[in-house]
Amino acid sequence: MAEYQVIARRFRPQKFGDVIGQDAIITTLKNALASRRIAHAYLFTGSRGTGKTTLARILAKALNCTDLSADFEPCGGCSSCKEIAAGSSMEVLEIDGASHRGIDDIRQINETVGYSVSGGGYKIYIIDEVHMLTKEAFNALLKTLEEPPEKVKFFFATTEPHKVLPTILSRCQRFNLHRISSANIVAKLKSIADKLAITIEDRALLMIADRAEGGLRDAESLLDQIFSFHGNEITCETVASVLGIMTKDCLFEFDKAAKEGRPAFAFDLVHQVFSEGKDLFHFIEMLTEHYRNILLLKISETDAPYLSFPENEMARYKISAEYYTQEQCLQFLDYLTEAQSKIRSAPSVRIYLENILLTIIRSMKKIPIELLVRRLAALEQSIGRSTGEVKITPAIAPVIAPPPVPEKKIEIKENPPLSITVDPSPSSADLSFAAKPKVQIKQSAPAKTPLDEPVKIRQKSHIIEIEENKLKNQSHYDTIFQFAAIELKGKLEKMHIKRL
Repeated sequence: MAEYQVIARRFRPQKFGDVIGQDAIITTLKNALASRRIAHAYLFTGSRGTGKTTLARILAKALNCTDLSADFEPCGGCSSCKEIAAGSSMEVLEIDGASHRGIDDIRQINETVGYSVSGGGYKIYIIDEVHMLTKEAFNALLKTLEEPPEKVKFFFATTEPHKVLPTILSRCQRFNLHRISSANIVAKLKSIADKLAITIEDRALLMIADRAEGGLRDAESLLDQIFSFHGNEITCETVASVLGIMTKDCLFEFDKAAKEGRPAFAFDLVHQVFSEGKDLFHFIEMLTEHYRNILLLKISETDAPYLSFPENEMARYKISAEYYTQEQCLQFLDYLTEAQSKIRSAPSVRIYLENILLTIIRSMKKIPIELLVRRLAALEQSIGRSTGEVKITPAIAPVIAPPPVPEKKIEIKENPPLSITVDPSPSSADLSFAAKPKVQIKQSAPAKTPLDEPVKIRQKSHIIEIEENKLKNQSHYDTIFQFAAIELKGKLEKMHIKRL
């Protein structure tokens, strides 16, 4: 009986056309093969399961293939392609950077890098998880990496490029692999299921793709696990049971309960999560993603590229979107994001989760502040129309002038003597604005002293106007006059001292 091979290895891409989600990188590599502009070192970076090592192997096969196709795809039938695919090639050496990370391992590479290969092909070193190499190992590799022999290439793969030394990065052509979209993962999983003659629902495939978080290898591993658990027909309930997650049906039911104001449903839902042993933290992530989808549906078009829902889910999301406002969705997202970081330290996780759901249900009954303001404005206008009153805005409201008061004179005995005349009664021209009391301070000619007789100083009268708007009573005027007189007195003293 043949040894069973997992789906991730059995359906691993063997040529560029089988790689999904990395079209720009594939085009660049094919153009390099077409023009024979092959660099001596490549660095493939990206999250797990996006095809870093797979692309390195396919490029190695294309460089050593004896029957390369017209579109620069490896044939897969020659001895070199078969040996590379099986991992037994003497020309392509795969090294695990986590277990061969010391300077002695790199020194061994430097000693054998000059040996020629049989058949006239390329000698290629594929170092996976290269960021695990020590600093000394990186430094030992620098010279060889910068000026390798003519037929030697280095392919590096890593999930953490920031840990690779800048001196290594500067000697490599870097390719950043993107996360694979859920639509591409679903299409790939459906193709695998068809080849294995297994029926699986589209919603179940989407649940697997969402759980994989952009990694195709993770999705294939989950699919393999589900196939082993169940027979040839896979449903959403099967996937939820194997992965320990809740289906989206409970989220749509919660939307309806929140709209109807049924807080008892929060306790029923939490009881279901705990009794069935579901992943609690994934449930919070599902709820957060649920309100994100509703918000995206409300603020964008239904054909937006980031709204990848099956037809039946799209219809249900449109119904749930009618229950919430945009402000409520934003509020729930802020609340749930904060709850994800606090729930791990909560004394009772069950009570904390119940409180989250109850808070969302209670928030549905709260009236937004913007709506209250609009209602108050409409009520004020309706009352004004019913009573026949005309509302006068503060910008055009008339200012009532204060009653006239007798003119006050403040004498300040100083050298030179001062005479301050206050005219608090505004003229008729000033009635359109706030009353402006005028203060005129006149300075008479200074008395001659023996010190300043030789110097002829022309004195000018200084007029200072102090304005205060909207004074309510005369006591304000008196206070202002007193402060003005004291301030003026100090200024004149300084001026007199400077002249002396």
